[in-house]
Amino acid sequence: MTVRATKRGDDRTPLSGDWDVIICGASFAGLSVARELHGSGARVLLIDRYEIGERQTSACAIPTTWLENLGLTGPILQTFPDLVIHTAERDFRWTLPWTFSTFDYRALCAALYAQTDATFETAKVEGHTVDERGEITVHTDRGDLTSHLVVDALGWRRLLGSKAIKPPNARMSRGLEIHPPGSDTDLELWLDKRYLTDGYGWSFPARDEVRVGMGSFNPRHHVKRPTKALAADVGRPVDDESAGAYQGNWIPHQMRDAVDGEIFMVGDSAGHCYPTTAEGIRPAIYYGLALGRELRRVYEGDEVRSQALERYASFCEQDRWAFRALLRVQRLAGRMIPYPAITTAFEVLGHPRMIRYMFNKYLSLAPPSFALDSPAYPGGVAPASPAEAVSPAPAREREPVAIV
Repeated sequence: MTVRATKRGDDRTPLSGDWDVIICGASFAGLSVARELHGSGARVLLIDRYEIGERQTSACAIPTTWLENLGLTGPILQTFPDLVIHTAERDFRWTLPWTFSTFDYRALCAALYAQTDATFETAKVEGHTVDERGEITVHTDRGDLTSHLVVDALGWRRLLGSKAIKPPNARMSRGLEIHPPGSDTDLELWLDKRYLTDGYGWSFPARDEVRVGMGSFNPRHHVKRPTKALAADVGRPVDDESAGAYQGNWIPHQMRDAVDGEIFMVGDSAGHCYPTTAEGIRPAIYYGLALGRELRRVYEGDEVRSQALERYASFCEQDRWAFRALLRVQRLAGRMIPYPAITTAFEVLGHPRMIRYMFNKYLSLAPPSFALDSPAYPGGVAPASPAEAVSPAPAREREPVAIV
């Protein structure tokens, strides 16, 4: 069970001051923003309700090349060249043109934080105000903080946005996961009406545990029962006494505006989570790096905040077509899962040439080469991260898609 780690007692001192950049949220998106400000001289404050790396909310898998290009291979737990897909009628094994890796969430967050020179504090963000000069005050449960550049990387709630997000009425999916001990060799997905008729299940091995979960495209459909059923079917049954081991979250499946007034939105706050696949880590890092580079330009005097807001919004907006296309695929898949047509679809898509095309196209939506263009780490990859888990106190061209 995750325990809130906000400072208490003698450690709970008032928090105040002026900062060059305030980043609200210290998971993948917020940490990636801070990474790109490394070495700029900017005084960057990261704040989060939880300690860095404390609150895992996903199966934690990403294309391996992204971790290699970021210098973050130490936290990798297991790497997979294949994807196994189960439907109600038959199973498929697809050999991918690149590998996925599962990783240790705490270790990766710690290693990513080590690539920043930001200050981190635990505090609960409660809102913000903007004065007549355009200065932004972030209100927290430990006091008020001021900056000209403020980032909301707090997740799907979009806490610093002008409109509240209220599931299940919002465009959201929902997911639930359990982490029983054990090991396995395959990265697996289930599109099977026995579990859900509008979503899918997964089993992601991570060395000494297997991350088993279910995600529903319909936010009104609960997923605990099918999660328990899938865990039992893969030989890792759980009971209600294991409820503390469950982790779940709402998952945006529609891109939102990347700026809201004077606030920059990134990660789930901006809907940076791909529909159909619910992959949120790679786009969170990708758009976080892009935003960090814009904020660095502001700090270094190459542009002003209004230009950064416009450029970052344009960077995100040019990808909206991809999110819309994947949402159409998600809706189609949701209609097909209850019927044998889903098996026929995978039979057609399972040709090796089609697999290579689809997955290379998908990877190009947030290409790993983007990590190598960092002004914080010119010349390529940042220093390699430690292997063990550590607990820390404008428009651009696409990467070419290989079609072979």
